[in-house]
Amino acid sequence: MQLFATLFPLICWFGYNFGVPLLERKRPSLSMIMSMQRRRWVANAVTRDTPMDAILAGNLMGSVSFLASTSVLLILAVFTAFGNLTALTDALATAGIRASYASHDVQVHLFATLAVFVVSFFAFTLALRQFNHFCILIGAIDHSGHTSHDEVDAIAQLNTLAARNFNNGIRAYYFAVPMVAWFASEWLAIAASIITVGFIIHREFFSSAHRVAASVAVLASRREKEHG
Repeated sequence: MQLFATLFPLICWFGYNFGVPLLERKRPSLSMIMSMQRRRWVANAVTRDTPMDAILAGNLMGSVSFLASTSVLLILAVFTAFGNLTALTDALATAGIRASYASHDVQVHLFATLAVFVVSFFAFTLALRQFNHFCILIGAIDHSGHTSHDEVDAIAQLNTLAARNFNNGIRAYYFAVPMVAWFASEWLAIAASIITVGFIIHREFFSSAHRVAASVAVLASRREKEHG
């Protein structure tokens, strides 16, 4: 049961990544809607010769860089916990958490927690590299009006790919919450994993941000048809 509770957040995480594309066939997610906006961003960047697009891309890279650095600190914290299991148990007891876990159970759980933050680190650094490539491609755009639709689509696709890796790193942080809840109770870790999945699904498909983004996409599509 303790091992299952340790692995359950990871199962939910990978299950979500596998199941979302199936849900997107029936209802567009917030990520899909924002991908459309990323394509509009690149299409508009072709027509203007200002530093605004570079500033926007730089802000994205700054957020990703901050979270990647945070992942490194969390990895180091988990490594520190490996060498201080007694101190960790005493700290949990001080907080009123007296879960009766054997030492090897805690070590296995710390390994799983470490895997979560390592994956998040690689996801963020990959997203950072892809956003960096996106900045280069934005800077290389020809503003004379000769940029093809295929080139715009390719640049937008790179931006979307970077955003997908960024979101995967963010989800790692979300599923780290039930990993922490495990120290209080195995059932609490399972419940927190289910709640986390529900929270992410709501955010992606039914949130107010989803409704606003969908409305903007519809209005933009209508305007483009009128001018087309």
